[in-house]
Amino acid sequence: MSNTSQASARINSLLDENSFVEIGAMVTARATDFNMDPKTAPSDGVVTGYGLINGSLVYVYSQDASVMGGSIGEMHAKKIVSLYDLAMKTGAPVIGLIDSTGLRLVEATDALTAFGEIYKAQSMASGVIPQITAVFGSCGGGMALFPSMTDFTFMESAKGKMYVNSPNAIEGNYEEKLDTSAAAFRFNECGDVDVIAEEAELYTKIRDLVSMLPENNEENGSFEECTDDLNRQCSDLSACIKDASVALSRIADDQIFYEIGAGHAPSMVTGFLRLNGITVGAVANRSEKYDDEGKVAEKYASALTPGGCYKAAEFVNFCDAFDIPVITLTSADGFKSTLKSEKRMGNAAAKLAYAFANATVPKINVITGKAFGSAYVVMNSKGLGADMCFAWKDASVGMLDADKAAKMLFEKEDDKDELIKAYKEVQTSVESAARRGYVDTIIDAQDTRKYVIGALEMLFTKREGRPDKKHGAI
Repeated sequence: MSNTSQASARINSLLDENSFVEIGAMVTARATDFNMDPKTAPSDGVVTGYGLINGSLVYVYSQDASVMGGSIGEMHAKKIVSLYDLAMKTGAPVIGLIDSTGLRLVEATDALTAFGEIYKAQSMASGVIPQITAVFGSCGGGMALFPSMTDFTFMESAKGKMYVNSPNAIEGNYEEKLDTSAAAFRFNECGDVDVIAEEAELYTKIRDLVSMLPENNEENGSFEECTDDLNRQCSDLSACIKDASVALSRIADDQIFYEIGAGHAPSMVTGFLRLNGITVGAVANRSEKYDDEGKVAEKYASALTPGGCYKAAEFVNFCDAFDIPVITLTSADGFKSTLKSEKRMGNAAAKLAYAFANATVPKINVITGKAFGSAYVVMNSKGLGADMCFAWKDASVGMLDADKAAKMLFEKEDDKDELIKAYKEVQTSVESAARRGYVDTIIDAQDTRKYVIGALEMLFTKREGRPDKKHGAI
């Protein structure tokens, strides 16, 4: 297969069969500097057009690495910006399939301006239409901003390369030592890639995500008919709650949970599920990760990390922009306390607190374990504005772990056992939190699905204003 047909083949592999309509096929480079022949740049290295994913309109551009390396110049950018203009007019997602050497050097400042025009188009589209990029080949230098400015980034696990500075240009590093452009590094260490997979699987994963998202910010979320039992009990939920991705799949319609950013900050789970056919965003704390056989593969502290807070805050902001309700499964007993985490912890927790407080979509919190201190507060608590808060019967809510607190307070008392018991009942029991209105309903774990669905139905017409301002600055 030639590279030219590969750019189009990627589009055809992604979209519904025979649905793609190309736009601007005759556009070509017009620059003649350095004796460049415009005829050598058919379509100026990018195939653009529109088509369908499961019957819904999407706009797609696919870079052609056989034409000047798929590099971006004046006309290449013009085609992408024009595609964004159409997408904004019609209210449909844009999907970019990336395979480019980056800036077209022979076009110099024309190419630099072209980068700026694409950045601007992406900025204007942010929060209006969903934006997705998938990196199949090279995505270096200024190109690396493209996926970072979109909502979700996919990357081919073997051939995808993404970097601002190449591994060999980083002081003290070289590619054989640490390939900072590789999919695994971007997915696990950087957190700027949400999903990695082999090429064939990547198309399916993109299609599945698009099918869960609204086409634009005026659709009031995304819906489909639900055939699952709305009152289905999840008898094994408490047994798998430590791996929140598994627990979320149990309560979801048809037990399907689409995790976003699974590789980075794994103690914080983010992703989408449907409840009564409504697409819902989920944020949850995870202390264990299970393998395919259901055995514990990894363990994490029950504490919020900077990476987890940033990851969750960005996700909540996306959900709020597109009217997607948010649920949280909260089980956090503090903030990670290492020198490295302390450098970012305050800022990261503030971002998460702001994201939840600022969001006006329906917000539902389910306290499943220990919910202590400020870590509990920033995880969508009633104080931050959660509309409904449920708590499992064996959950705990308070300033800090009762055993630790009581030990400090009553260690020297003769009747310390009685005092510790009384302290737990007053300070960390869910009953005490419910008496103060911080928990709306105490529920059995197995009934979580029906209670959350009921709350979503009740909150369907929610309207909530915010102070009149240009935008927040947190």
